[in-house]
Amino acid sequence: MTLRRFISSSILRATISILVLSASVPVQAQKFFSFQKDSVPMFRGFAVSFDLVGAGLMAFTDNGQYEGALRVNLHDEWFPIIEAGVGRANHDDDVTKVHYSTSAPYFRIGIDKNLLKDKHGDNRLYGGLRYAFTSYKVDISRPDTPDPVWLWDTGYGVKDASCNYHWIEAVVGVDAKIYGPLHLGWSLRYKRRVSHKEDGNFGNTWYVPGFGIFGDTRLGGTFNVIIDI
Repeated sequence: MTLRRFISSSILRATISILVLSASVPVQAQKFFSFQKDSVPMFRGFAVSFDLVGAGLMAFTDNGQYEGALRVNLHDEWFPIIEAGVGRANHDDDVTKVHYSTSAPYFRIGIDKNLLKDKHGDNRLYGGLRYAFTSYKVDISRPDTPDPVWLWDTGYGVKDASCNYHWIEAVVGVDAKIYGPLHLGWSLRYKRRVSHKEDGNFGNTWYVPGFGIFGDTRLGGTFNVIIDI
């Protein structure tokens, strides 16, 4: 199955599930998915943002990412969002002497809801979900080292091994107005792997662009500079 067909079928299944859920949930739950009724227009503009946490990791550690986002404001209540970035790693294990490197883009799509009662205030508290994907290649190598028993060299290398990774994220965050269109915000994220594929005999990749150091579950966070448009 091609990547395009996979993503299309995933989106279709998610849409059908949401429609079925909306038709079956009780009235109180349906109110959660509705818009607050007042005179404020539906479309309230866009916002662009840049994450400082990933950029800091990129500058001071052996892995990190540059990430930006585009968010749509619907009635100050619902916020569809697209996040995209480039994740990189250049890591040497001090114990095993294995070198690992990768660099690839990643993408997330999702939606946030303003959980505050005053939807139109300057500050917001979010809860949301993301679906994320990356397709990347890795280089893994180990220098020639004599086996202590058999004395033959134990070095090896993998070049441009193709991998992909799908995951979902549950998000909680805040957004505070500083001055004019400038906002600052942070988010806490719980990440859960959905599926993955490594093209090679090296086991799990050490770092996944956009997800972080490999693992079935993982906590992460962002600190964002946000500009309203």
